[in-house]
Amino acid sequence: MSSTEGNSGAIAHRDPGLAGAYERGNALPAEGLGAWAKLIIRQLGPVERPLEVGCGTGVFCAALADRLPGAEVTGVDPSGPMLAEAARHHPHPRVRYLPGPADALPLPDASCDGALLSRVVHHLPDRPAAARELARVLRPGSRVVIRTTVRERLDSPVYTYWPQLLAVDSRRFAGEAELVADFAGAGFGLLAVHSFAQPIAGSLAELRERYALRAESKLRALSEGEFAAGLARLAAAAAAGGGGPVLERYDVLVLELATRPAGASPAG
Repeated sequence: MSSTEGNSGAIAHRDPGLAGAYERGNALPAEGLGAWAKLIIRQLGPVERPLEVGCGTGVFCAALADRLPGAEVTGVDPSGPMLAEAARHHPHPRVRYLPGPADALPLPDASCDGALLSRVVHHLPDRPAAARELARVLRPGSRVVIRTTVRERLDSPVYTYWPQLLAVDSRRFAGEAELVADFAGAGFGLLAVHSFAQPIAGSLAELRERYALRAESKLRALSEGEFAAGLARLAAAAAAGGGGPVLERYDVLVLELATRPAGASPAG
């Protein structure tokens, strides 16, 4: 069993060191962040009370608030250290950060009108329960945008330098059909699936600096030897002349909550 197996989910929520490194190690160039925010807003449709589940350090909460005049954004995360970093790096007068797990959101029924889950569904211990909670706090007709990579399309640059992580993530990440089924049980229907990529580093040398921070839970779960070997492979590739921007691609699933609960009979 790889040293990463079964560890990265716990690390993502409890490691103060990860929270401290997360902001720098996962920062998007301004142009890329703007492109992602534009895509997410377009897929959510008109919203006034959007929610981000697993908001981390608040990058997308603040980006959405900046681009949605008048919207009141809520970010929920189970990690106290992550929320502390969110308050420090991304405070916003129309964003509130709340502690809580995805399967017990600290929000009233029908209090939000759209939701984002970015790079978080593979950390959820009970996706159907999280989907039911989203159905509870969202208004009928609200959309959920899931930013992830599904099992059958795992293609992050990280696997080039730490190939053992591909096998681990093939077990950790859900397939597209699994995700759709988990949310369908709570009354969500699939509207669209998009593929979207943006630069995360200007060069392989910059990518090495980014990964050296170990700002992803999967990298923190590697042994010191495994991590050093991957960095050495990346440094060699950079020295060999790897230039130009490094892209990272994600799948974007867009779902919509039915106007009546799943299984309910139409009136009359």
